[in-house]
Amino acid sequence: MDFIWILFAFTCGLGAKSISLPPSIGFLAAGFILNIAGYQADDSLSLLSDLGITIMLFTIGLKLNVKNLFKTEVWLGCSLHTLLWIVVTITFIKILALMSVSYFSELDLMTAALIAFALSFSSTVCVIKLLEENGEMRTRHGKLAVSILVIQDIIAVAFLVAATGKMPSVWAFSLLGLFLIKPLINRVINHVGHGELIPLMGFFLALGSYELFELVNIKGDLGALLVGMYLASHIKATEINKALMGFKDIFLIGFFLSIGFTAVPTLEMLGLATLLILLIPIKFMMFYGIFSLLKMRCRSAFLSALSLSNFSEFGLIVGALSVSSGWLSNDWLVILALSMAISFILTNILYRFAHTLFAKHRGFLSLFERQAKLEEDSFCQPSQRPIVIIGMGRVGMGAYQAINSHSTNPAWGLDADKEKINWLTSQDVEAYYGDAEDIHFWESMDLSKLELVLLALPSVQDAISITTQLNAANYQGKIAAVARYDDERLQLEEFGIDKVFNFYTEAGVGFAEESLALLPKACDNH
Repeated sequence: MDFIWILFAFTCGLGAKSISLPPSIGFLAAGFILNIAGYQADDSLSLLSDLGITIMLFTIGLKLNVKNLFKTEVWLGCSLHTLLWIVVTITFIKILALMSVSYFSELDLMTAALIAFALSFSSTVCVIKLLEENGEMRTRHGKLAVSILVIQDIIAVAFLVAATGKMPSVWAFSLLGLFLIKPLINRVINHVGHGELIPLMGFFLALGSYELFELVNIKGDLGALLVGMYLASHIKATEINKALMGFKDIFLIGFFLSIGFTAVPTLEMLGLATLLILLIPIKFMMFYGIFSLLKMRCRSAFLSALSLSNFSEFGLIVGALSVSSGWLSNDWLVILALSMAISFILTNILYRFAHTLFAKHRGFLSLFERQAKLEEDSFCQPSQRPIVIIGMGRVGMGAYQAINSHSTNPAWGLDADKEKINWLTSQDVEAYYGDAEDIHFWESMDLSKLELVLLALPSVQDAISITTQLNAANYQGKIAAVARYDDERLQLEEFGIDKVFNFYTEAGVGFAEESLALLPKACDNH
């Protein structure tokens, strides 16, 4: 990659972060600026972008529970939204055509339907980055959004097969043999250890699955996603995912930059892209209405709908296919790229205030909530123990074991990952499923007997959000949290959390205390 690209990406990313926007918005801007300045994208940028998307889909698969895809709110919600969206968008396009708006007036019914179909998808890259940055990948609404994206990706691949006539090879059935050799693959992964071979193995599995599926004429990105899902149950799936996170983020910079290199935009194209952006609120209302109809709680429905309210990079693929077939002019690629970029920016900005927006409009939003709830959204009254530990990862489990071993005040655990809770329960751990960032959860509890809340979470934003919900529910006890860095510790203390522990410092103190206990007591007299 040319150093000038790195310079602009870093400068624009830093500029976006300086005004409290995600760096990805700065990367988008850098691509358009470089294009306007006369720079041209080369194969290395495309390679970087493709690597980022492949690695991202592989890591999504590593964290995905296949059972989630068969939930009614996922497959039926996605199907209903796509059908309704196509009807509404075609109507919108035809209204603009009747008004003689340029570019729209040249579209026939088939091409209008094609554009409507392309715009029905939400951006996998945008939504996943958004959920990861906010620490919400494993929440109820996060898992719903990711499952919807996976269904959309499968639909997209099916469409490309039908549109290009590129049918899978008869050898595609041989891929079923992967299930037969899974024990061997698991043994290899176990033998890798925990060093530098872990990320290398992640690359091998992700890119190898891409090439394997391409050999039998199936889109390689789908192969990376499916193989990730295939390996999700392995004990090292989380470790592989963490090892690839940094690489994925670097490679995805190429994706955001490449959007700006589609073509040089004009003011007219920007205006037409803005017209398409008027459909975003409709997209949100459709998702929210459908999720509510399917018995989702209003908060989960709101947050999922808001995160999915954007346009997908798949629109560019459909646009390129239409241009090569002579159905659209090349200018439509620019219009679709601009509308996608603007939708990314809007989603990133609005989602920063998602919890505040929900709290402000909760009364109105709850009017659409059905009385009957899905079983997964029905909270049981947790234990009456006076201490709750939120986030049952390694830190949370360490705190749970320490408190229940040495304190007369027992603790219970809370986590938003249902599978983790099921496993902890099987290990006789007093743990419950629930989203601590959901005001409904706290309002369904008797908080009078709760004296201490421990936030064993790595995300500062999560800790702030949970503290906000506890205060809104009139919690009167104490709150403690962990932080990785001193600036995060100060931020949490200023927000009003009673005690904040520096994760690394406390680990060192605990290590020293446990180690000193090994020395003979006689040494204490010297």
